[in-house]
Amino acid sequence: MAAANTKEISDLARDIRLQVLLTIKNAGMGHIGGDFSVTDILATLFSAVLKVDPKNPNKIDRDRLILSKGHAAVALYSVLALRGFFPIDDLKTFAKPLSSLNGHPNRNKVPGVESNTGPLGHGFPIAVGTAIGSQLNNNQSRTFVILGDGELQEGSNWEAAMFAGHRKLTNLIAVIDHNGFQQGSPISRTNDLSPLDKKFESFGWEVRVINGHDYQSLLSAFTDAQTKPRVVIAQTVKGKGVDFMENKAEWHHKVPSAEQYEAALLQLSKQ
Repeated sequence: MAAANTKEISDLARDIRLQVLLTIKNAGMGHIGGDFSVTDILATLFSAVLKVDPKNPNKIDRDRLILSKGHAAVALYSVLALRGFFPIDDLKTFAKPLSSLNGHPNRNKVPGVESNTGPLGHGFPIAVGTAIGSQLNNNQSRTFVILGDGELQEGSNWEAAMFAGHRKLTNLIAVIDHNGFQQGSPISRTNDLSPLDKKFESFGWEVRVINGHDYQSLLSAFTDAQTKPRVVIAQTVKGKGVDFMENKAEWHHKVPSAEQYEAALLQLSKQ
């Protein structure tokens, strides 16, 4: 896909958030807080980084993006639709009977989805295997995997991190949507993950700690040359873009009322 400037990325991020808001409001379900925190990461990847083709989504040398935090499926569906992988009108079917757009992404049903995710802790190991496969095939594709805070408490992630460091997977970037929350509360009250940077460094990873809503920082983290697998600890805001949702645990899966929808729509439309 063609490179984009930060204004184009910002415009796509706004449109993703608007689609997420409408889709979750219509479906009466979803994970809007995590969708909004990961939006700028997805917008940057799909605007300016990923080597993918909506007309040929299974091209052998494509880059791979695995959304390990699969509960943020609506954000992924929104960017895929906006980039032409399937019609935008299909978003109206989200979570309806027989819809291909389930609450968690299914690669057998949705073009552009690289792996079924939902049970947390699965996407990272799959991404490591994908990156190894690309190495063995000697192609130039890269693998990106997006993880959430809560799922980093799963031991399978640390096994994957250790093995990726051992294999020196320079074609792998893990992105942590580090919004500081999991389903019911801040991670500081459940299982504090700090120091994340030191943990990954000990497994042989290069670490970038950035503002996960700053497009230039994201672009650099995703495109600079690598000599090791890289983890991007993207410090984000749960519910980013709507003031009454930001940093509120209840917006992990709360659905906006009619009044809240209108208020959020007004805020997002001005961005």
